[in-house]
Amino acid sequence: MGTTLYYNCQLFDGSKNEIQANAWFLVDETGKIKQTGTQAAPEAEQKVDLQQKFVMPGLINCHTHITMNPKTGDGGTAANVVASTVLAVQNLQSLLHSGVTYIRECGSTYDIDITLSQLIQNKRLTAAPEIMPSGRPYSMTGGHGDFPNFGHLVDSPDEMRKAVRQGLKKGAKAIKVMATGGVMTPNDFMDDPQLSTAEIHAAVEEAHHKNDIVAAHAEGNPGILNAIKAGVDSIEHGFYVNDEEIDLMLEQGTYLTPTFIAAWAIPEYGHGILPDWEVKKAADALDDLYKNIGHAYHRGVPITLGTDAGTPFNEFFQTPVELELMVEHGFSNFDALQTSVNSAKLMKIDQEYGTLAAGKFADFLVLDENPLQNIKAVQQEDKQVYKKGQLV
Repeated sequence: MGTTLYYNCQLFDGSKNEIQANAWFLVDETGKIKQTGTQAAPEAEQKVDLQQKFVMPGLINCHTHITMNPKTGDGGTAANVVASTVLAVQNLQSLLHSGVTYIRECGSTYDIDITLSQLIQNKRLTAAPEIMPSGRPYSMTGGHGDFPNFGHLVDSPDEMRKAVRQGLKKGAKAIKVMATGGVMTPNDFMDDPQLSTAEIHAAVEEAHHKNDIVAAHAEGNPGILNAIKAGVDSIEHGFYVNDEEIDLMLEQGTYLTPTFIAAWAIPEYGHGILPDWEVKKAADALDDLYKNIGHAYHRGVPITLGTDAGTPFNEFFQTPVELELMVEHGFSNFDALQTSVNSAKLMKIDQEYGTLAAGKFADFLVLDENPLQNIKAVQQEDKQVYKKGQLV
């Protein structure tokens, strides 16, 4: 195929809070960027004129549930393996169309994400973002994760250790643990601690032996603190994160994935459709989570981009809406866009993904408007999405 020169664009490379006018970048046959610049462009076998449009990196969503159905209040985990797989492929296509070029899956039924990630790596499934798979999540019996076909149910550190070893053997590259109750389960609350610090630490120890990462569903206290003390790499949701926890997160380099849209969508669209208790849980938390996440952001906790897509009314095309919600609640446009870069750092893929620079894959979006001026520019429905230099 040879080299391809993309030229005549206004480039936001993901690393600097600026637009480079009249920019170009040269992509090799492997889909990696060889050079970038704004002066005289080199020769190439193929040339693509981007017509002065705005180019930015593809989005990295580090919290999705591709086997869930946002149109069913229960997540649709009771579906059989064939229906769940078809749904997952459709959801992956929706993510890609929206501008998401890489995901970390945070819990799939039947370990479907592991198989799909392998198909994508082997180029047998092409219309999809790349996947860092987690397989099934790890939950205590009766906990947030005890859904049909979904959670590994573990009730001691030894059970956790064995289950995580089995998950890693199957091909999980991220481990997801449930440290607190949540919105979608009727018999618990956000401040209910679930898996213990010792149980979570067993998961962390096993994952870290393989240089893999651990995410903790942790919405309230003391579960957030338990998960941080256990050494997890990221707190998911973290709605009631406090200063003691922020101090520890800054000390340990723990990331925070707010998933604003997951809590926003339920009271926005769920009245009269979802159970009253579920709507009330999400609605009651909204103002608190905006305040607490904003506080963590201002104190310097690294914030990642994740949506919890698949939960009620939380559609797979809405990742750019998470950016809008961040900006509405105090993030600068640049810092909101940096959350995608932070996702790459959390996932340890930042040497090849997250920004547009020499040596990294050419995963990028082509937009009509400047996302540093208007964060809603990323929501453009007919934007062009490129993976490894190929229009998808």
